[in-house]
Amino acid sequence: MSCWPNGVPTTMPAQDRGDIIETYARYAWGIDLADEEMVISAFAEDGAFDHLWQGRAVGHAAILENLRELWLDRQHWWLGRQHLFDHYIMTPTEDGATVRCFFQILQFNTEYKTNFVFGIGTRVDQLVKRDGRWLFKELFVNAWRSLADVPWKGELRLVDNRASPPSHPDQAKA
Repeated sequence: MSCWPNGVPTTMPAQDRGDIIETYARYAWGIDLADEEMVISAFAEDGAFDHLWQGRAVGHAAILENLRELWLDRQHWWLGRQHLFDHYIMTPTEDGATVRCFFQILQFNTEYKTNFVFGIGTRVDQLVKRDGRWLFKELFVNAWRSLADVPWKGELRLVDNRASPPSHPDQAKA
């Protein structure tokens, strides 16, 4: 069933765009502050969360189980995170929308009292509109951990620098 009564628009209407950004905000506030009610409010009942380290979880109960593992079992490296999303490309689809965006995860290290960038990457998410609310149907995290993870579209001319000679003569003697 289409969420677009007058047909799928060619561009995302402004109100829907704002509502989708609100869904990303509910997700970020929920996941970063261990607020179960807030984070689940961003997912459809049958929504899926494909998390790099934990795999795919489908449905509210499975998503919360995965998140509790992060919040409680890995708290030493989870507490103090901020997920940021930007540069949204929203494409209306028959069922809702495909949303691509970049993400950054900032981390406050509570032990050392320092801040750093934990990770960056891209997302390609499927959202549905149910009862007037935009919700994640499929959430996919593409963290950039290697060159292969970067969805580069242009010609690749990088040279593998690991085989380069040492930049300082003393390094060659080591």
